[in-house]
Amino acid sequence: MRIWVMLAPFAVLLAVVSLAALLGFGLFVALDGQVPLETLVSKTGKVLLVLSIWPLMRGLTLTWADLGWRNGMCLRRQLLRGLGLGLITLLPVLVLLIALGVQVEDPDTQPEWSWWLSKTALTLLLAILISLAEEPVFRGVLLAALRARMSVVTAIMVSAFYYALLHFMKTDMILPAEQVHWYSGWLLFQDALAHLSQPDIRMPFLALFAVGVFLGLVRVIWPGGLMLCIGCHAAWVWQIKLTKVFFDVDANAPYYFLVSAYDGVIGPLVFVWLSLASLGLAWHLLVSKT
Repeated sequence: MRIWVMLAPFAVLLAVVSLAALLGFGLFVALDGQVPLETLVSKTGKVLLVLSIWPLMRGLTLTWADLGWRNGMCLRRQLLRGLGLGLITLLPVLVLLIALGVQVEDPDTQPEWSWWLSKTALTLLLAILISLAEEPVFRGVLLAALRARMSVVTAIMVSAFYYALLHFMKTDMILPAEQVHWYSGWLLFQDALAHLSQPDIRMPFLALFAVGVFLGLVRVIWPGGLMLCIGCHAAWVWQIKLTKVFFDVDANAPYYFLVSAYDGVIGPLVFVWLSLASLGLAWHLLVSKT
């Protein structure tokens, strides 16, 4: 029974991909091929994944409270606390990478304060939007559904696995407009699945798995704290995007092995750091239950 529960999220993913493939092709035809099919299928799939929250909640008889939502000032307070948690858990990693010469200042960085402020505000807004889309899916519906059917530890691990998995289901396939057919979306999905076997994604996959475990533990320890996860996730994305704006990765640096080509931050260092942080949270969870 447990194996079917573990595979159920993949079945939902297949349904989302199938619908995205059809809708993406429909949009491709409607736009007369002006937008690449791979872009349309990818964006449509992400939107459908977020929209799947509502039918899944209804089918699984989950309430917003089950997902960890609260209202009013509590939500705003949790968001701010989550942003703080994200800052203190990733900033030391970034400072160390800069100190070790892995991240070096981008010579094209503009000195004007207005440019700095605009980049900072824009990346923060984008980070919050990304987190608002991802956290209700993974630490909301998925984790709540799994916890009702298996142990807390297994539920956190499985949800973290799917969280990491979706970040690497990407395709480099480019289909010329004249070669696009109604079934081409599934060819893109097949190529994305093949991408998962590439050896260079193993370490960043483990790092993102550790990210998912950490956020899952935060969600379990603070049952009404989905917004706490959203804030923490947003702070991480924000810092990584700002790092990309103001710094470059030196692939020749002696300690380059601490990161990966995924984004210049996610890699062995993040994996070890967040794994240790997760052990601390797990200890807190065990102590609180005794």
